[in-house]
Amino acid sequence: MTLKLYFAPGACSFVPHALLEATGEAFEPVMVKLHKGENYTPEYKVINPRSQVPVLVDGDAVITQIVAIVNYLHDRFPQMGFLPAEPLAKARVLETLAWMNNTVHPTFTHIFMPHKFTDNAAIHGDLKAYNTQLFRGMLAEMEALLEKAQAAGKPYLSGTSVGPLDVYSLTLLRWGTIAGINPADYPLLWAHVQQVALLPAVARAIERERLQLSFYREPAQG
Repeated sequence: MTLKLYFAPGACSFVPHALLEATGEAFEPVMVKLHKGENYTPEYKVINPRSQVPVLVDGDAVITQIVAIVNYLHDRFPQMGFLPAEPLAKARVLETLAWMNNTVHPTFTHIFMPHKFTDNAAIHGDLKAYNTQLFRGMLAEMEALLEKAQAAGKPYLSGTSVGPLDVYSLTLLRWGTIAGINPADYPLLWAHVQQVALLPAVARAIERERLQLSFYREPAQG
C-alpha cells in the first residue's frame, strides 16, 4: 500500500477522503485530531510544516492543498473522471474548486474560529455575524451553479459523475448548519447533498469520520 491520507473528521480533507474511497484503491487513512492540536506536533510538522490537512502521501511523494491533491488523484485515476477531460471544462471545475477552497472555506473559518483573525474578543461576534451573511450568499451561488448544471443535463457539478465540487458542496453546506443556517433555505443544493451522501464511497467516508449532515435546529419560539 503506497497511498496514505491524513485527514481530520469534518474538515475539508473529506473531499480527497471520499474521492479515494471512490477509486476502490487501497489506502491508509490517518486521522489527525485538530481539536487536540495533533497537527502542531513535531511528528506531523515533518509531514506538513504548515500543520494543515489534508496531506496525501503516495510512496515518497507528499502532496498538500486540496486543489493539488484533487488534480493528482484525477491524473492518477483517470478512469474515475473526477475532472472533465476537455481543457476548458476542466479549467471551469478547477476554477470553482479553487473558489470553494480560497473564498467560501475561509469565510466559514471567520465564523467558526474568529480568534484566528483577531485577538480582540469584543469583535468576535461581529466577525461571526458578518461572515455568516457572506456565507449565505456563497451557498446561494453554489445552488445557482447546481441549477445551471442540472439544466444542462449534468447530474453532478463536475459533470456526469461525482467529483470534488459535489463533495466539497456537502462539506460547505454541512458547515453552514453549524453556523445556524437552515439547509432547507437551499432546497436544490440540500437535496443534492443528501443524494451525494448516499453514494457508497461517500457514505464510507462519512461513516469513518462519524459525520452527521446537519446540525441545524429551529430557533426556540417565545
